[in-house]
Amino acid sequence: QVQLVESGGGLVQAGGSLRLSCAASGSIFSITVMGWYRQPPGKQRELVATITKGGRTNYADFAKERFTISRDNAKNRVYLQMNSLKPEDTAVYYCNVPVAPTVYWGQGTQVTVSS
Repeated sequence: QVQLVESGGGLVQAGGSLRLSCAASGSIFSITVMGWYRQPPGKQRELVATITKGGRTNYADFAKERFTISRDNAKNRVYLQMNSLKPEDTAVYYCNVPVAPTVYWGQGTQVTVSS
């Protein structure tokens, strides 16, 4: 079992920045990949970015120029730095950790970007 707790969401004006944090606990020794997904209002959940234990990253196209994923393996945390935020980035952001055969999710943190 892995427990994930996100923090750092909030309300920000367009062009602003936010940094999301996700703390993992439980069977953390089994974690290799950590990631962030988001679910905009009325839409399906979508990938934002992932990062391996070795630091290899993967980004959705919309995130490549503005978002940065990072992790601290010693603290079992993953971060998402979001810059130049746009109203269309408004969503609930979820931390994600796949540990086969289970995919663990955090409770989500709301990010709202006002125009």
